[in-house]
Amino acid sequence: MIDITLQKSLKSQDGTMILDLSFQVESGSFNALFGPSGAGKTSTLKMISGLLRPDTGSIQSHGDIWFDSQKKINLAPGKRKIAYVFQDAALFPNMSVLENIQYAAGSDPDRAYLENLISSMGLEKLVNHKPDMLSGGQAKRVALARALAQKPDLLLLDEPFTALDQSAKIKLQQHLSGLHQDYGFTVILVSHDHAEVMQLATKAFIIEAGQLLRSGTPAEVFGLEGASDEITVMAQIIDHDAESITVMHQGRTYRLSWDASHQPTIGSWINIRLKTTDAQINSLGKL
Repeated sequence: MIDITLQKSLKSQDGTMILDLSFQVESGSFNALFGPSGAGKTSTLKMISGLLRPDTGSIQSHGDIWFDSQKKINLAPGKRKIAYVFQDAALFPNMSVLENIQYAAGSDPDRAYLENLISSMGLEKLVNHKPDMLSGGQAKRVALARALAQKPDLLLLDEPFTALDQSAKIKLQQHLSGLHQDYGFTVILVSHDHAEVMQLATKAFIIEAGQLLRSGTPAEVFGLEGASDEITVMAQIIDHDAESITVMHQGRTYRLSWDASHQPTIGSWINIRLKTTDAQINSLGKL
């Protein structure tokens, strides 16, 4: 469990904005900070990481104090066991893909783990490439692999899908979802993309003007919960054949029947109904 209480006076387009947030993040969960530009999302991420000092408040991770204004504790970013992926991939230009990833892993890397990361991210053929030889999507995949090479307890993502084309965005989302399921690290994603949050997050925090308006599952906070045990969610089309489509929601894939007279578009979003049970979530089909 990560307990976060932050207060910070920030400059905004309208003058001064007081960011005042208090929330908890469950271990192993995938969380999204959602809201418009200028809401304080990135500043919150920077304060959690240690790159920006709060005016007052505290941050505790599994009982360890990262920041406490009253106790005058402020751990350096390198002591917080976090990894941060910025909007810009920010790779070392003089290093190959493999060297970028190995550098992040430290002096005693888990080579089997790194090999699995490279394979899971589809980077095997790119390991000897320098960053200037990579596409935007490839560079973001390397940045994610480099971040995870540190084996962080907490992965911070600041709008990592910005400026990617639809195909590259889908691929990166699939890799991220798969790795999160495999390794169970905690994620906090900053986003102002409604569909992105529905696709990836299990919990969303809606932030406006530095204030937490509401939190819950994406379906709850976006008002998509349905009657009884059914909910409506957005899912992304990732594959299709003559009679069916495959969609992805929060890392899970579902195959649904599809009217053959309508050509589906890979990467587009549709609403589907999901039925929740104690054991699993089962697709009920396209709305």
